Amino acid sequence: MAKIQVTIKNVDEDAFSELKAEAARKKLHVGAALSLAIEKWVSESKKPLLPFSKWKMIKGKDKPGYTSESVDSILYG
Repeated sequence: MAKIQVTIKNVDEDAFSELKAEAARKKLHVGAALSLAIEKWVSESKKPLLPFSKWKMIKGKDKPGYTSESVDSILYG
């Protein structure tokens, strides 16, 4: 894998500090840890969403079915 040098602006300071600390604990360079984070984010963004045809309604007096909150949870985690 080819390596490039990048400059990144407007990164959340706390998030970057956590990344650096975790990278140090795992004995990784910050660039390697950032590459892993990017790879994970890209692979997760490519996962298909659950199509409506696969949804199952739950019926019963105490189970009214999916609410908008349930749908958000299913789609976005």
